[in-house]
Amino acid sequence: MYQYTDFDRQFVKARASQFRDQLTRWQNGQLAEDEFKPLRLQNGWYVQRYAPMLRVAVPYGELSSAQLRVLAKIARDFDQPDAALLQNAQATQDKLGPVALKNGQSVHTQLTKGYAHFTTRQNVQYNWIALDKSADVMDLLASVDMHGIQTSGNCIRNITSDERAGIATDEIADPRPFCEILRQWSTLHPEFAFLPRKFKIAVTGAREDRAATFWHDVGLHLVKNESGALGFRFLVGGGMGRTPVIATVVREFLPWDQVLNYLEAVVRVYNRWGRRDNMYKARIKILVKAEGQRYIDEVEAEYRGIVELDGAPHTITQAELDRVSASFVPPTLHGSFQGDAAKVHEFVRAGAEADPEYDRWLQQNVAAHKNPQLRAVTLSFKRLGQAPGDATGNQLDTAASLADRFSAGEARVTHDQNLLLPWVHQDDLPELWHAARMAGLAKANIRLLTDMIACPGGDFCSLANARSLPIAEAITRRYQDLDELHDIGEIDLHISGCINSCGHHHSGHIGILGVDKDGKEWYQVTLGGSDGSLLSGAPTPGKVVGPSFSAAEVPEVIEAVLDTYRRERRAEGSKSETFIATLRRVGLDPFKAAANAARFTEKQEA
Repeated sequence: MYQYTDFDRQFVKARASQFRDQLTRWQNGQLAEDEFKPLRLQNGWYVQRYAPMLRVAVPYGELSSAQLRVLAKIARDFDQPDAALLQNAQATQDKLGPVALKNGQSVHTQLTKGYAHFTTRQNVQYNWIALDKSADVMDLLASVDMHGIQTSGNCIRNITSDERAGIATDEIADPRPFCEILRQWSTLHPEFAFLPRKFKIAVTGAREDRAATFWHDVGLHLVKNESGALGFRFLVGGGMGRTPVIATVVREFLPWDQVLNYLEAVVRVYNRWGRRDNMYKARIKILVKAEGQRYIDEVEAEYRGIVELDGAPHTITQAELDRVSASFVPPTLHGSFQGDAAKVHEFVRAGAEADPEYDRWLQQNVAAHKNPQLRAVTLSFKRLGQAPGDATGNQLDTAASLADRFSAGEARVTHDQNLLLPWVHQDDLPELWHAARMAGLAKANIRLLTDMIACPGGDFCSLANARSLPIAEAITRRYQDLDELHDIGEIDLHISGCINSCGHHHSGHIGILGVDKDGKEWYQVTLGGSDGSLLSGAPTPGKVVGPSFSAAEVPEVIEAVLDTYRRERRAEGSKSETFIATLRRVGLDPFKAAANAARFTEKQEA
């Protein structure tokens, strides 16, 4: 992990001190609300539907066990609304009513406290921290080199990456040193502090795109050219929201040392020409889509000026790359078994044969590692009765302990709202499995249906049109049988409460979008989306299967779609064709017909 320098640490602590002063002046009436608002937003403090929301930056997803313990303390001690606020919020939710299920049961939102929430952009959020406690929280974060900078506002946001960065078997080069250099360059960049709209960058060094780079304002792929030189494939103009757009490749190969100079040109042209008169058309994707080659030509001209006239001021030197890379060397590990890879494999195989549940966990939650004696293990934060990506204070403490015992004190937030342990010895897998299972974090559902992505939706977000969490809970409750989940196979289900697409519904094999119709909650269902991963294939937005569905109909629609898949799929050796492969082979029509028939049946039964 990157180790903060004295400068980094002083900067973060000074920022926390500044925020405390700003908060005090606002409380004393020396700062008006419209003066305080941009200051709190620059530190990650929003005001949402019922209470403030804090978004904590987790650059490229890496967390130490010490940071996890501080996040746990914040969840326990500060994510605590007073009884009256929680009661009023719950009363509002009660008016919306439950989601009915086919078996006569129903699902209703029960608002909870004392949680942290993992986001799709590898950050951590809290929903109930009072503003008068916010400075105390910022001081706690600063004590472990954390903050809320770059989590809000029209600036360059938190840099994200592949959760397997530095350990992936398909990796060309470790992207984390470049992520850290980008973080340092972009933090409070004076020229880009007030862009037309927020700006998101994702970086990957692997052949498989696990960072959804084509869906970002800028996506960076580490590649090697024909001579073996390292550089970046440069993507610009991706994004979701009202207008889903797949990023355009503007450079097939850019030398690695020029990435900051070229990125400066990309953002500078956007800052100059991006729409500021309409927030819905302000993202760079709109500019790139509208101008096409003209935008690319202007970026190239700007880049030439930066290099030829300005002397390429942000060229990354080998010495600087080496300095930052020194923080990302593999940790010294002490496993109990130091045999060769074949013996280790036999040891793990024997344990799997003895326990089918353990075997399933190995298949779904454990991934190969660059070091053949190590594995990457995902802790599942998708469970019945808990919103996807939510973690209690106790769970965060447990994750910290597991990271200390099994992963050199390190964990990573994943794009799918889980935690990954990147440095696990193969011989420690049985012990880790038992410990994680005792904590409820070992469900073998990674990449399966219930490992869904969901935003907080209308339960917390003031922008949402509909609730996400009761829909997620209803589907999770319906598909609790692991045999059935494994039979359905790997599938991406993504849920957003509004068109802003924080739940990435556009890229889901099955996407669910909350919409408002006459003040009531309705949901659009899309099929065939892709984030660009190996399973999903080329990135593409899903297609709507029909008019919107009521909340009660959504679980039936999902069931009908999955039943259609199981009827249409082909056998592929000992396995079945995946959902996304079947959908692409047979087309949308059978699934669309099944979804609409499910809605008709539900109305007839009513």
